[in-house]
Amino acid sequence: MNTSQLLSVIVPVYNEQSTLNEVLDNIFSVKLPLDFEVIAVNDGSKDKSVEILNGRGEDNLRVISLASNQGKGAAIREGLKHVSGSYVLIHDADLEYDPNDWALVLEPILAKEAQVVYGSRFLGTSVNMKFEAKVANKVLTWLTTFLFKSPMTDMETCMKLFTAQALDGIVIESNDFQVEPELTAKVLKKHISIVEVPISYKARTVSEGKKIKPIDGLLALKAVIKFRYRSR
Repeated sequence: MNTSQLLSVIVPVYNEQSTLNEVLDNIFSVKLPLDFEVIAVNDGSKDKSVEILNGRGEDNLRVISLASNQGKGAAIREGLKHVSGSYVLIHDADLEYDPNDWALVLEPILAKEAQVVYGSRFLGTSVNMKFEAKVANKVLTWLTTFLFKSPMTDMETCMKLFTAQALDGIVIESNDFQVEPELTAKVLKKHISIVEVPISYKARTVSEGKKIKPIDGLLALKAVIKFRYRSR
């Protein structure tokens, strides 16, 4: 496998037994202009997620398990230890994001026009997103744009693509959903521009497994400010 043209996809997994097989089926049916590997990080799931992961037979799937639930940031941090490719994509283990959009976020990277690309739900099509979620996302994105003087439309997107070079030297500290503003802040503080492309998005409900809570929005707000002004 040519690692210079390899996409490493980190998939944090926590209690996703209801969607996991379908998500993985969708992922492994994607056609891309380069090879990809999937690093699924089981974040201490209490359901049958790890059994589902271990029961898959794809050669390009690696399963990493954390002993206890630590949060999305911790799962991504662990996944980064195992990437082999020169490009790193983060993709959630639910059906909110479509892996067929990977080709769209890859285009600017492969064309050498960007080092970091975010899939924007607000430039593309967004279905079922609650009004309060839209407002929270808009506020967080506006604050990020204001503080970093770097225009964007969707800082909280969960489809983020980086070159390995862009991630070099970045150490994730957040264990939870604050990883989204942390990654954005640390990339921008390296003076790396973030390019956005439109993607599709279909929000799920709490009953369908959505885990982010209103408090996470407030913590994200705090994280944007913290990582903007902290010296190290």
